[in-house]
Amino acid sequence: MHDVIVYSRKGCHLCDVVKETLVQVQNDAEFQWREVDIDADPELRAKYNDEVPVVFIDGRKAFKYRMEARQFLRALAGRA
Repeated sequence: MHDVIVYSRKGCHLCDVVKETLVQVQNDAEFQWREVDIDADPELRAKYNDEVPVVFIDGRKAFKYRMEARQFLRALAGRA
């Protein structure tokens, strides 16, 4: 089971698109995901302020700003 983290913030349209994509492909691969609001942590805000959304797969940065379903599934398969 892959671990996926989405670093995002409220009011971020691109973040919403990435999260919707993850919901759409949730039955197509074995992964669990969670969202982390960067504005709740000053360290994360400083690190990712201009990059959200940022998607990590199994602890490694995989995407920032945009992510298509096909790209995400390919990235997961590459980490198998």
